[in-house]
Amino acid sequence: MNIHAYYPIDVVNGPGTRCTLFVSGCEHRCRGCYNPRTWRLDSGQPFTLALEEQLIADLNDTRVPRRGLSISGGDPLHPDNVPHVRRLLHRVRRCCPGKDIWLWTGYQWETLSEAQQTVVALVDVLIDGPFIRAEYDPQLRWRGSKNQRILKTAELGQRKDSFTTIPAAS
Repeated sequence: MNIHAYYPIDVVNGPGTRCTLFVSGCEHRCRGCYNPRTWRLDSGQPFTLALEEQLIADLNDTRVPRRGLSISGGDPLHPDNVPHVRRLLHRVRRCCPGKDIWLWTGYQWETLSEAQQTVVALVDVLIDGPFIRAEYDPQLRWRGSKNQRILKTAELGQRKDSFTTIPAAS
């Protein structure tokens, strides 16, 4: 898996102070996308074990407490990214107890493959749906267009019937 950016301290992509990872690869190619340079799977740089170790260390750093991990892109649920993202999220769950995980995808929850659902089962909040320029609203929190949903799991590992939409003002 390739990545475009890793921010060890981020206060924009989700609530609180977080670590944020932007992966490479996106099939959606949304018109007006703010990150088109992330579309190609081979763009960016490899996500190395050293960077993974740094991310885990940053999440556990008590000098700058992080609430959790945000993962975006590109698209973390691109079929080529799924096994790598799943492995990373399993490790975050194991090594960073109490940290929440937010994930942005251009896919809609109802259309996810079984493999993609195994990744979503590891997240606390899923922001789904493609960016649609005609529905762009700069007042939206944590998403770019009105069609995108902020979905929260009732408990980790539960399926789509346990998702609830977080109110837009949150």
